[in-house]
Amino acid sequence: MSLDEALKMHPDSIALLQQRANRSLDSMNYSLLLQDAARAFRLDSTNLESRLLYALGLINKKNVGASDFTTAQYHFVKVLSKDSTNLKALVGIAGVCANLGGNEAAFGWLNKALRINPRYRDAYVLKGSIYLREGNYKFAKSSYETAVQQDRTFFLGYLMLGTIYQYEKNPLCIEYFTTACQLQPKNTEACYSLAYAYENFDKVKEAKRFYRRMAKLDSTLCEPYFHLASIKHFTEGDLDSAMHWYSVALDINPNHIESLHNLGLLYEDKKDRTNALLTYAKVLKINPEYPLTKVRVKALQK
Repeated sequence: MSLDEALKMHPDSIALLQQRANRSLDSMNYSLLLQDAARAFRLDSTNLESRLLYALGLINKKNVGASDFTTAQYHFVKVLSKDSTNLKALVGIAGVCANLGGNEAAFGWLNKALRINPRYRDAYVLKGSIYLREGNYKFAKSSYETAVQQDRTFFLGYLMLGTIYQYEKNPLCIEYFTTACQLQPKNTEACYSLAYAYENFDKVKEAKRFYRRMAKLDSTLCEPYFHLASIKHFTEGDLDSAMHWYSVALDINPNHIESLHNLGLLYEDKKDRTNALLTYAKVLKINPEYPLTKVRVKALQK
């Protein structure tokens, strides 16, 4: 019997609810985490594990507000009053401090956690997030590097490192995105990140391969077709193929502004001023202030 099946049969089992909540925490399914943790906490508010999971659910939910952080902080303090070495609670309260603007206090809690366990991955992850928010990319990279050293399967860490190196225009980002793709081959975000990195560093063949893989993974996404069109259009100069892929992207999402704008540019390249203006009109209907299109319309009207 699976965990989900067991919970259908025993919906009030605190042990099963906690087990699934911890699974959701690991897989970043925060909505299910909060649902199960809240139920377990309502069933027994004296249970320390349920209280901890409920607090973690609050600070990771969508549209988290100041009151959620305050409530979570109350629960983390309660947990630590009973178990002062609880690493999840220490990192949790550090996260509350960081989100409420108290970075110095956050580092104090994180350092306390690392004195207890110098290999605790999540403490380094939060440190990296704080440094990243401060714009300190050197220390952010160091923190995320340490996090992946503690856990070589830490997908998000490789994705964050790839993103930072890409921002710095460092081709090393390809290495990190490749590892992320190997860890989660069906993750479209990792696939897109790797494809885009290849495209930015002029590895067109590889970029096209991963855009196609992304399209196979999720047929509802227009972005891979937009990028395939853009490569055909601006890199390879194949206007007919580019028009085909822009059309595929727009079939999926008729309001994709980037595809519409580039299609207008393609009509200009074909010396088709009428269709270029008609396409630009569609862009400005969606976003009247889209700057790239406004510039082209002004140029054509002259």
